[in-house]
Amino acid sequence: MRSIEVIPAIDLIGGRCVRLTQGDYSRMNVYSEDPVEVARHFRHSGAERLHLVDLDGAKASHPVNLDVLNLVSAATDLVVEFGGGIKSEKALVAALEAGASYVICGSVAVTDPDSFSRWLDKYPGRIILGIDIRNGLVATRGWLDTSSVTPYDLMNRFSDGLNQVIVTRIDSDGMMDGVDTAFYKSLQEAFPEVDIIVSGGVSSEEDLSECEKAGLRSVIVGKALYEGRLDPSKVFWGGNSGC
Repeated sequence: MRSIEVIPAIDLIGGRCVRLTQGDYSRMNVYSEDPVEVARHFRHSGAERLHLVDLDGAKASHPVNLDVLNLVSAATDLVVEFGGGIKSEKALVAALEAGASYVICGSVAVTDPDSFSRWLDKYPGRIILGIDIRNGLVATRGWLDTSSVTPYDLMNRFSDGLNQVIVTRIDSDGMMDGVDTAFYKSLQEAFPEVDIIVSGGVSSEEDLSECEKAGLRSVIVGKALYEGRLDPSKVFWGGNSGC
């Protein structure tokens, strides 16, 4: 069995399962009208964890698809990490109550770092920092804006309270053009106590092997699963298992 965990991704727009290319909302493919059925398929293929992103929520600055989160959590025993529009403690609590095991916070760590720091203390182990990178800088608001903050700066600020960080290279997301393993390896080595979760560019078994060799622990995979580049029955930890 691989030492690296593969986490399938479901991105939501209008309650549908979609994928964007390089974070561009105008370059969208719809893969399913039924994200719950997609989640069940991933679970039956052996996935143990799911990356569920509310893209509507990311644009609206508040969760929009909590009903889908609730349905997925009720229909499967997947460990769900949920993100998109978590800008307030009310939204954070709503996501947890809807069934999220972990809540992903991104933009708020840049725009309201004091609140984010308080949440890390108040909800220990339940918050994942999401860092989306464009041209070496952290992007915010559903990848629509770019800050002046580097990922190293952001992680340094909150390193004492972080357990997991999802790092997405926007230029690679949905492109299936490989993973910059050197970058991720350097980030993991700089913060050895934090699980760096790779996101963006994974397209093949070779990419998974390269991440594994680099000492990385988890990767998020989306488009490569939907378009048949990776076989769900072969890449997940759990083998064939039920809900």
